[in-house]
Amino acid sequence: MAAKCDRVYLGGSMNGNVKFAPEELIPEDGLVRDGGLATIGGGNHFVEIQVVERVEDKATAYAWGVREGQLAFMIHSGSRNVGKYIGGMWRDRAKSAWAKGVKYPESGLFPLSVAANPELITSYLQAEATAANYAFINRLLLAELLRLRLREVYGNVEAPLVYDLPHNITLKEGAGWVTRKGACPAHPGQPVIIPGSMGAASYLLIGKGNPKFLSSASHGAGRMRSRFDLTRQGADQTEATLGLTGVDCITLREERRIEEAPAAYKPIVPVIDAQVEEKMVSVVAKMKPVLTFKA
Repeated sequence: MAAKCDRVYLGGSMNGNVKFAPEELIPEDGLVRDGGLATIGGGNHFVEIQVVERVEDKATAYAWGVREGQLAFMIHSGSRNVGKYIGGMWRDRAKSAWAKGVKYPESGLFPLSVAANPELITSYLQAEATAANYAFINRLLLAELLRLRLREVYGNVEAPLVYDLPHNITLKEGAGWVTRKGACPAHPGQPVIIPGSMGAASYLLIGKGNPKFLSSASHGAGRMRSRFDLTRQGADQTEATLGLTGVDCITLREERRIEEAPAAYKPIVPVIDAQVEEKMVSVVAKMKPVLTFKA
């Protein structure tokens, strides 16, 4: 496990505090029963079987244990109910802290000021770190469940972790803080993972630490069509239109396959090419999807 922590961003341990977790997860005595731990979650979260289709940076790939033709498992999941609980808590706290008599923002988002709300800011960052720590553990346990099933079928396989990288997170860097929404860290020499859709390639890259982009990279290609647009009455939901022809996806909810169809997302290749051109990252390997599981 210690070796795995070396392959997790920040060692998978941030400055959180258990007091910000849901009460049912921190009872004074008795067993903790957490139905969210080691689960994928909804939305665009997934577990995907991929094949390493092409290695472009052979030296880096070799150092990371990545070879052409290998099978790889990519896990995209987060802080589950802990994150939802913390997000709701601070939405309500920020609203309560809004100056009396001042019109509510049209967006419905209530910003907190370092000058006016220093204690709330400090507490929020610690709470967000708590959710991030839960997400690190959640993904590690999901990966271990995969290994256990593989070993039941194929015997003793290793399936070592290449890297675990957070996104949608606020991190202290230098004298300030960087909030990456739809983005992930991309510091010099650091592994970067940019997933495609279940019908498009995903990429393993290496960060360049470009200060122009705050040492960041995108988390994916980004949506081109909303979930509502794809599932609304009268929308064309044929396999060809949705880009699902030849795509293998197992899901517990059929609408998830439509909501997360390849047609929902921008093409991944131009997104990768643009970041390479801007020297944010460089490509180490390209992975082709084989089978995707969405909850």
